[in-house]
Amino acid sequence: MVKSVAVVGAGCAGLAATKHCLEEGLEPTCFELSDGIGGLWRYKEEVVDGVASIYQSLVMNTSKEMSCYSDFLMPAHFPNFLHNSKFVEYFKLYADHFGLMKHIKLKTKVCSVRKSPDYSTTGQWEVVTEKEGKLETAIFDAVLVCSGRYVKPSFPIKSFPGLERFKGKYLHSGEYKHPEGFQGKRVLVVGVGNSGVDIATELSRVAEKVFISTKRGGWLLSRVGDHGFPFDTLMTTRFKTWLRLSLPVPIANWMFERKLNQWFDQEAYGLQRDSSVWKDPLANDDLPACIIRGTVVVKPAAMEFADTTVTFEDRSKEDIDAIIFSTGFNVSFPFLEESDIKISRDKVSLYRNIFPLNLEKPTLAFIGLVQPIASILVTSEMQARWATRILKGHIKLPPLEKCMEDISKKSNVIKQRYGTIEGNAFQIEFIEYIDELASEIGVKPSSFHLLLSEPRLALEVFFSACTSPQYRLTGPGKWDGARNAILTKWVRVVTPMKMRVVKKTKRSPLSTMLGLLGLLALFASIFIFT
Repeated sequence: MVKSVAVVGAGCAGLAATKHCLEEGLEPTCFELSDGIGGLWRYKEEVVDGVASIYQSLVMNTSKEMSCYSDFLMPAHFPNFLHNSKFVEYFKLYADHFGLMKHIKLKTKVCSVRKSPDYSTTGQWEVVTEKEGKLETAIFDAVLVCSGRYVKPSFPIKSFPGLERFKGKYLHSGEYKHPEGFQGKRVLVVGVGNSGVDIATELSRVAEKVFISTKRGGWLLSRVGDHGFPFDTLMTTRFKTWLRLSLPVPIANWMFERKLNQWFDQEAYGLQRDSSVWKDPLANDDLPACIIRGTVVVKPAAMEFADTTVTFEDRSKEDIDAIIFSTGFNVSFPFLEESDIKISRDKVSLYRNIFPLNLEKPTLAFIGLVQPIASILVTSEMQARWATRILKGHIKLPPLEKCMEDISKKSNVIKQRYGTIEGNAFQIEFIEYIDELASEIGVKPSSFHLLLSEPRLALEVFFSACTSPQYRLTGPGKWDGARNAILTKWVRVVTPMKMRVVKKTKRSPLSTMLGLLGLLALFASIFIFT
């Protein structure tokens, strides 16, 4: 019988795990290495080993309505895309509202998580922690690992011949903090991940010139979607997901690429990615403007480094003063024994991306170890809700053979949709994935039943943005405010932008007449050609 639970990390996943342990009547103790909650989003000037690090200007790539906990909305006046400091403010509001801080131990390092001597019968874990130089050992019935996968930089120095001869400054994007020290420099950013393009555009304001080196390219989208709404509120809907997954993969990818190219011709800008190899699209509003002004130049893969120059795949050379490697992160859980986990950037052997299969007891789980094309917060919260129901005994894991079949099947589907490049093992289909977990919990909304009882809400659930309160309409953890939260989301989207009320311009009789004539012409053409 699980009662006490160790939660590793107090970021978005750890806070959700702590809260839902309490909701299920479990006793969580959350261990956080830094001196505050927020995890990755908590900016620190210094780089600390074992702690996720971000740059000062980092802004969310998913909007507030699509990135909030399902029973705790972000304040309406918050901007749609939050600066990291604002996101941490939201975490503090959440922690205070649900009384989580008394369950969190700050400045506490988890040194090791090992099976207890009687693990085969109890499923318990021995957790060793360190605070202010003092070691402490405690036994827990279960462990939820919520420390994320952006801690250990992937820095393949051997892949860059001659780098040891380079006389300038070079660092990983995880070490970058702000533009200071790069004024007037010629800077090369290797890789077009979200961090890479953010850093490149920021440095373009102070550097002499910035180059981005990319082997495969990357699709770029704007946070500002059609009619000025956040792109994900328009893109992440049940209907659009159903339509996309119903189409053959090449056709779905073609439609997606066509939509992105309506903003600007990505091939002409040297960014367009090889369609046969999937990679998450990048959210950045500034890069096209930087490229068209010439302050950022896109180059092919960097092949060779010398004292002060870099040679690229097309044999062109550039004088470079500093290099920033945006080459991602490796999965690392140094407090766990390797025999207890089988996870790498290429392979994830976890049932539902949460529970390892090689353990006798389902008392160790990973929360947030996925890569959705949507909010990791919303995904992590649903994982936490499902995992704590497993720990409590409300949901049973299938037999081992069924779990292995499920992992193999899901892995093959992901490979078909997204390919096999490094890192795609963590990829999930956002709505499809959380709907699967929600169904087992009993909180997945039914558009059909809603259509019979409340058509307006049903239409919002199926055709409009799939926001997290949809999973609080019914079942365990039902929230009375969910219905109103769904129906009023567009008010909260517009609120921070509409600080100046503008009088609506009256349409002239001529424009009204032209509109009616256009409508009549449309109907006439349909009648004639059908």
